[in-house]
Amino acid sequence: MQVSVENTTALERRMSVTVPAERIETQVNKRLQQTAQKAKIAGFRPGKVPMSEIKRRFGADARQEAVGDVIQSSFYEAVVEQKLNPAGSPSIEPKSLEAGKDLEYVAVFEVFPEFTVAGFEGITVERLSADVSDADLDKMLDILRKQNTRFEVADRAAQNEDQLNIDFVGKVDGEVFAGGSAKGTQLVLGSGRMIPGFEEGLVGAKAGEERVLNLTFPEDYQNLDLAGKAAEFTVTVNTVSEPKLPELNEEFFAQFGIKESGIDGFRTEVRKNMERELRQAIKSKVKNQVMDGLLATNPIEVPKALLSNEVDRLRVQAVQQFGGNIKPDQLPAELFEEQAKRRVVLGLIVAEVVKQFDLKPDEARVREMIQEMASAYQEPEQVVSWYYKNEQQLNEVRSVVLEEQVVDTVLQKASVTDKSVSYEEAVKPVEAPAAD
Repeated sequence: MQVSVENTTALERRMSVTVPAERIETQVNKRLQQTAQKAKIAGFRPGKVPMSEIKRRFGADARQEAVGDVIQSSFYEAVVEQKLNPAGSPSIEPKSLEAGKDLEYVAVFEVFPEFTVAGFEGITVERLSADVSDADLDKMLDILRKQNTRFEVADRAAQNEDQLNIDFVGKVDGEVFAGGSAKGTQLVLGSGRMIPGFEEGLVGAKAGEERVLNLTFPEDYQNLDLAGKAAEFTVTVNTVSEPKLPELNEEFFAQFGIKESGIDGFRTEVRKNMERELRQAIKSKVKNQVMDGLLATNPIEVPKALLSNEVDRLRVQAVQQFGGNIKPDQLPAELFEEQAKRRVVLGLIVAEVVKQFDLKPDEARVREMIQEMASAYQEPEQVVSWYYKNEQQLNEVRSVVLEEQVVDTVLQKASVTDKSVSYEEAVKPVEAPAAD
């Protein structure tokens, strides 16, 4: 077998392969012999059909199958011989398929980039530290109570944060517009659900009262047909209900699976969850800074095939997340290209760090991570056992731990500064940079 390789771009390879005719003929004859043993042809006993008849009937198909198999096997033999690492499937261009002559074809494909990860010293990381104070805990308890607010009908005028049950009809230029009317809608005043002025216009209203609100749709309203237009809403208030926060009692604690330990036990469990969230937030922010640094200090070109595959994965994830009657390939690829490129590049860089530093998942850290996740459940031992009985889930945790070890490896050489902050600042999500 003869092989020659041409570098057409930094990552694209054009490989010409010539396979001796004897190899093709051997494969063709092998298939014909197998066919002859089981072929059922009128006038001949099974296994007694003359080879000339077998070749006449099945020769073309046998040759096509043989050529396909030889191209596939010889391609992989060639890339191993040439020490190439293909990224994605090759495009095969046959040059000579004539019976009795050597098989010639050209395979065009991309290879994984070869590079060494460097620049750890140029990466800067700000590592936050924080504690969960009693004030933070009290604030979280208030949030939990507000999340479980119930509303009771009140015989008074509506106030901000009250829940109103309303009917309304909206008109533009005297005509009712699509989507501008509803009956029995529950609306919390101050929630910002409606256009500016709608909720404010109902403050002070009582059950049974009708109000006419003359408002203007915002210029950036999502429905362009209504954006910037004046509208009249006739609103009937059916009921006014005031918010009632639940008491911190046994009934409330039971909603969170805490039945016997009272307020002290509830505070302990909430603090544990807050501390767990805090650790994860700090770890995530450090990881993001490390990954951003690796991207900045290791610019690499990536194979188009990997980008395309990642875009397809993101499309499928988007459809699964948001649903709707749409197929993944109907979503524009441009929506996902930037995210796909980041994920592919980081995947290659992280894999190279693992290779360069010969990293292996630390099984003690794997167990620690599983126990940390399990601690959020009522039966943590069962959760730990489940992970160790499910190899796929266990390997996913190992991958996360290995990525953490990559972060630790970078931090050993990066420029790291520690900063003490409040709990709220530590857990606050990092805002994405504004688009230009």
